Amino acid sequence: MTAIQQTDSTAENAFVPVETQGQARAVRHDSPRHAAAPADSTEAKAEETHAAVEADSVAATPSRDVPGAEVVASWWCADSSWAAADFTKPYFLNDSLYASCAADERYGVVGDPVPYTVRNDNTITALLVCCFVVAMLAFTSSRRFFARQVKHFFREPNRDTAGMSETTAETRCQLFFVLQTCLLMSIIAFLYVLECVAGTFVLHSQYRLMGLFFGVFAVYFVLKMLLYRVVNGVFFGRKKSVRWLKSLVFAVSVEGILLYPLVLLQSYFDLSVQKAVIYVFFVIALVKMLLLYKSFVMFFKQKPFCLQIILYFCALEIMPLLSLWGVLVKVVDYLKINI
Repeated sequence: MTAIQQTDSTAENAFVPVETQGQARAVRHDSPRHAAAPADSTEAKAEETHAAVEADSVAATPSRDVPGAEVVASWWCADSSWAAADFTKPYFLNDSLYASCAADERYGVVGDPVPYTVRNDNTITALLVCCFVVAMLAFTSSRRFFARQVKHFFREPNRDTAGMSETTAETRCQLFFVLQTCLLMSIIAFLYVLECVAGTFVLHSQYRLMGLFFGVFAVYFVLKMLLYRVVNGVFFGRKKSVRWLKSLVFAVSVEGILLYPLVLLQSYFDLSVQKAVIYVFFVIALVKMLLLYKSFVMFFKQKPFCLQIILYFCALEIMPLLSLWGVLVKVVDYLKINI
């Protein structure tokens, strides 16, 4: 019987760590029941087995002095008072190098961001609505001025009407239509770049890119008018130069009016980029042909060498347009992010 007890004790101690075997033996030998129990008694065997199980549980329970033992101890103690947050408590929570955002647990899968569309942009929508309302009001109040501009565009005015000047309202109306043309061209350029060139830029907002395009187009029209003013004032006189600038502003205004339906179709009705490009080239070609006809009627109709209009038109219309295209390409190449 003593040999059997020694074998059981050896088997029980085999599952106890080396550091805790001394504690287990101390519990067994210090127990008064174990010392007083007879060797051949069944009750003594049961008490001895119960004492051995208690010793094993005490030996297997990790000490809280060991780092990280707080979380493990809560698994072994059924009546433990540890909170549920201790199981998810990071080990390096009190470390100065621990990132505070690591404790904020977020569940779920990160989705793809919604791509930008003018349809969902309230600012651009408000600008287009304002352009439409103001254009209708300006056309209603200045329809006689527009009728006179159309009449004088295709034929030279008489001497009585050649010196008529615009009122302040008509001048503001022309300035508004020129700015509207710059805005619509900037939106078209932005949509084309976003669809065909790149989708990410170094600028933090799409409004900055559209504002940059708007500034490029505004500078283009201002420099073009200054160039016409200098060249026509030198070769054809001041009066013809002023009349030409009025015709040029009218042509730019018509260009903006023709581009307005394209912006609506491309923004809200998913018009393809290929069709939009064809429409833009058609509008630009139409306006250039009208300016070519106007320059021929105003400057070169009475000249014996009418072929000089080709040099005049290429230098003041075609070259600035190609320069504008080159500037836009350089700006986009500089701002886009190559991935």
